[in-house]
Amino acid sequence: MLDIEVIEDPAAAEASLDPIRTRILRELAEPGSATQLAAKVGLPRQKVNYHLKALERHGLVELVEERRRGNVTERILRATAASYLISPAALASVAPDPHRFSDRFSAFWLLALAARMVQELGQLIAGAAAAKQKLATFAIDGEITFRSAADRAAFAEELGVAVTRLVDKYHDGGGAVPSGSPAAPQTRAAGRRHRLVVALHPALKTPSKSLKSKEQDHD
Repeated sequence: MLDIEVIEDPAAAEASLDPIRTRILRELAEPGSATQLAAKVGLPRQKVNYHLKALERHGLVELVEERRRGNVTERILRATAASYLISPAALASVAPDPHRFSDRFSAFWLLALAARMVQELGQLIAGAAAAKQKLATFAIDGEITFRSAADRAAFAEELGVAVTRLVDKYHDGGGAVPSGSPAAPQTRAAGRRHRLVVALHPALKTPSKSLKSKEQDHD
C-alpha cells in the first residue's frame, strides 16, 4: 500500500469522488470484506459490492485474499493507498500550464507550478514503486514572520540570489571531460535532471479564540 496515490485517470477520479466510495476507501485502509464494510457504512452488502467493483475496476482497491466460508467465497480487499490525490492530468484539457506565463510574483504561476509538481511526482512515485526503487526527493516546510512588506521583499531577493548561486555551483551541463582526465570517451552523459521549485506564500489565517467563542455563542 502506498502512503499517497496520485489519480490521473479521469474515470478513476470520478469514481473516487463519490462520497460513499470515499468512505469505503477510508475504511479499507485495513483489509475488509463487503460484509464487514456494510456494517460500517450502513448499506446493504449488495450495494457495497457494487461500489467495490467500481473501485477495483479503476485500480483503487486490490484483492488481498479469498476466504472460503461454507459455500461462499469471501473476498478480502484493501485500498491501494492510505490517501489519494487527484492529479491535474485528470483534467488535462483545463489543467494549468506553467509555460503559459512566468511571473515569480504571481500566485497563479505558483499554483500552476504546484499542480505540475503533483502530476510529475505522481508519475515518478508510480514508476519507482513499479521498479521497487526509492525515489530521491527533498523538501523544506516552515513558517517565517516578516515585520513588513519590505522585509519580505528583501528576503525573497536574497533567497533568489542564494538559490541561483547554488544552482550555478552544482548544475552539471554534461560537457566535455576536462583535459588530462582518464575518462573515455572525451564526452560524458549529462547527469540526472532534477526539478527545483522554491515557494513563498502567506500562511492561512486561523480564527482567534475570541472569534471562535463568539461564533459558538451564536450556534
